[in-house]
Amino acid sequence: MPDRVLVLHGPNLNLLGTREPGIYGRTTLPEVDRMIRGHARGLRIDVECRQSNWEGQLVDWLQAAARERFSGVVINPGAFTHSSLALRDVIAAIDIPVVEVHLSNIHGREEFRRHSVIAAVARGQIAGFGPQSYLLGLDALVALVRGRRPRAAGRPARR
Repeated sequence: MPDRVLVLHGPNLNLLGTREPGIYGRTTLPEVDRMIRGHARGLRIDVECRQSNWEGQLVDWLQAAARERFSGVVINPGAFTHSSLALRDVIAAIDIPVVEVHLSNIHGREEFRRHSVIAAVARGQIAGFGPQSYLLGLDALVALVRGRRPRAAGRPARR
């Protein structure tokens, strides 16, 4: 059975393509999800993508992830990155790895965006690569789930 990965998109990511394209680009969320599904096929994993503007919905999905037999989660918490102790606490509480991703480089933006309450409980954070951040997040998560260290880009896997 292939690994199953849950990809969660937080608030306002449904507006991708039109929301501040100078920061987030013109790629829409359905296009991002297609990229994710295509990349997942290459990794031989099943992936399910979900988006919500509601913090409680994201918490419920995270709580149910292991019960729904997901091996791990890639999450872009959006603005909840900087303020949601509820998301932070549920990520700390669940027993599957979570990788935090961001389209923009949150560390190079406004001061209030530079701190993530999620980062301390996530297995890692990838930011600043546009939609590619999700694909890099999937690579890292799959390596974690399969018990391998993620390899550096451009370096061949050890045999």
